[in-house]
This record gives sequence, C-alpha cells and structure tokens, in this order.
Amino acid sequence: MTASQPSALQVKPRVINDDLATELLKIIDNPTEPEELRAEAAILLGPALEYHETSDEDDDIDEPPLSKPTVASIGETLFRVYQQQDAPKLVRRRILEASVRSHQDWHAAAVTEAYNNGDEDWRLTAVFCMQHVPGFDKQILESIENRNSDIRCEAVAAAGQFSIRAAWPRIEAILKDRRAPLALVMAAIGAAGYVNAEEACPLLAELTDSPNEQIAEAAEEALMEVDATPFDDEDDFDLEDDEDDDKPF
Repeated sequence: MTASQPSALQVKPRVINDDLATELLKIIDNPTEPEELRAEAAILLGPALEYHETSDEDDDIDEPPLSKPTVASIGETLFRVYQQQDAPKLVRRRILEASVRSHQDWHAAAVTEAYNNGDEDWRLTAVFCMQHVPGFDKQILESIENRNSDIRCEAVAAAGQFSIRAAWPRIEAILKDRRAPLALVMAAIGAAGYVNAEEACPLLAELTDSPNEQIAEAAEEALMEVDATPFDDEDDFDLEDDEDDDKPF
C-alpha cells in the first residue's frame, strides 16, 4: 500500500467516535500487537483528524464525531509512539501519514527528517505528507523527477495541493505522454488545474476523449473543478465563416 492509497478497512470520518478512536489508540500504543495492525489503526485515524481540522465550529453538526479531549489524546499518543525509535518503521510511517492531517508543530521537522533519511520508503511517506505540510516546494519539485513512480505520484499531487506553478512543465509533459503510468496520469490530471488552469484546460479537454474511461472521467471532473467545459462538438465554437468548414482547426 502506498502512502496515499486508502486502507481496505478505511472508516468514514462520521463513522468513527470517541470509543472507537480510543480502541485504535490502544492498538497503536501496544508493542505486542502485530505491526501491520498497529499501522492500520493509525491510518484509520487520518480521515477523522482531517475532518476535525477542516470542519468549521459553526457547521450545522449535531455532534462532532470526536470530542476535543479525544482529538488531543490522539495527537499526544501518535506523537509519543512516533518518537519511539525502536517502534516498527511501518508503524512510525503510518503515524506520520495520519497525523499530518491535523497540523502539529512537530510535523515539519519530522517530514524533513523522513525526506533526508536515505530510505526510499521514508521518502515516499515524506512526499505524501508534503500534501498537508507547507514549506516543501523545493523538495516537491525534486521528487517529481524521482525514478520511483509512487514518489512521483505523491509529488505531483502535492504540487497541485499547493499550486506550485514551477511544476507545470513536468505535469504538462505527463499529460501529453501516452506511455506514462496510469496512476501518474491520474495524479497529473488532478493537479493540473490548480497548477496552471489556463494551459491545463485544453489538455484536459483532449483527455475527456481518452479511450481509457478512468482518464476521461477524471479529466471531466478536473475541468469542472476549474469551471471549464470541454467542447463536445463544432456548435460550441464561434465560427463566423461557414465556407471555411473544411479548414483544419
């Protein structure tokens, strides 16, 4: 499972509650539990943390899924276990990936350390986290050129998240490359409109005609995100001279 892929046991933010969160924390904090289970428990907390971070207190919600004391307990436990250098690498990686959904002061240093670790798994985690932690434009641009396709995908997504204009030439190249891996193309489609909407729209419009349904649907959604509509037929063009119909556009 790459850093950005949802867990097979993913719970929706509104499904989780204080009791479930507490049980997940007990698993994460228990070194006798299998590392895969502890890692999974950490990932399951990510969406709820992000929901808490982005929801407005004035939102029309009868009862938030997590209380403030529980959110504080999650932050404290994740940070404490992450600091345990003898904890399994997978557990620490998933803790960092989950915890960055809700900003904490320690995240920037942790992401920097993970990026400079020299371990490719840690670098993948770091670049994923850069979608949520600002201040890493240079590293994101570096990672778009990485030979690891998973890292490149996360870097492209991060470039879109922070609208990094300097990433446009590489994203444009991906959109035009018919041999690019599907996952990378999908990431580029999602990021393009946020990086350079003006130049992205014509390319996205072309991709709505892709024989690959995933690409075509993603391109249509991306165009909607930037309030653009692809041309479906010649009637959408403003043609003043009918006699020029046989000329190429």
